[in-house]
Amino acid sequence: MSARDDVLSRIRQALGPDRTAPAEVARSYRGAGAHPATGAALMDLLVDRVEDYRATVLRCSPGDVAATVRAALDQGLGGGWAAGDVVVAPGLAQEWRPEGCDVDDDRPAVQLADRAASVTAVAVAIAETGTLVLDGSPACGRRALSLLPDCLVCVVTADQVVGGVPEGLARLDPLRPLTMVSGPSATSDIELERVEGVHGPRTLMVVLAG
Repeated sequence: MSARDDVLSRIRQALGPDRTAPAEVARSYRGAGAHPATGAALMDLLVDRVEDYRATVLRCSPGDVAATVRAALDQGLGGGWAAGDVVVAPGLAQEWRPEGCDVDDDRPAVQLADRAASVTAVAVAIAETGTLVLDGSPACGRRALSLLPDCLVCVVTADQVVGGVPEGLARLDPLRPLTMVSGPSATSDIELERVEGVHGPRTLMVVLAG
């Protein structure tokens, strides 16, 4: 008997004689409703979790998004930036774009690494895990836009914030290219020395409007 036959034989024994009936899947995991659907407590939870991941949150009113995005860029880039340093998602709301930003025009992705920062919206923000989800829509931009520049600024509106993962997944299209962001890109070596910016932005700034 070959190794392949041996493995298949063990699988057949484990499945038993009735292999047509699928095994019942346990559904005891927590669903929606563990957190309030809206309100200040939900916003505070998101801020707490995002900041715990070493990201920075700037809160503002809906009418002050552009000014707050500029402040986030100034802070994230260490005090200032010039025209050509920042690229924004093509579908980002016009009123959210500070002057001096370029719009992503599907240039070769490698050229995005030359930009100091990018600005995008999000599809949903999950308060419990501090996770921002980008779905490749025009407002979020292509995946490379959120990965190659060294600083990422994400604009989140209050109606996009949900309590937990089940509520977040319910709002997403699983066929879209989803990027889930929980803090700046970080990894550690065998000595547990944290290194940021290896696989994505070194700095994450979140503008929370509302």
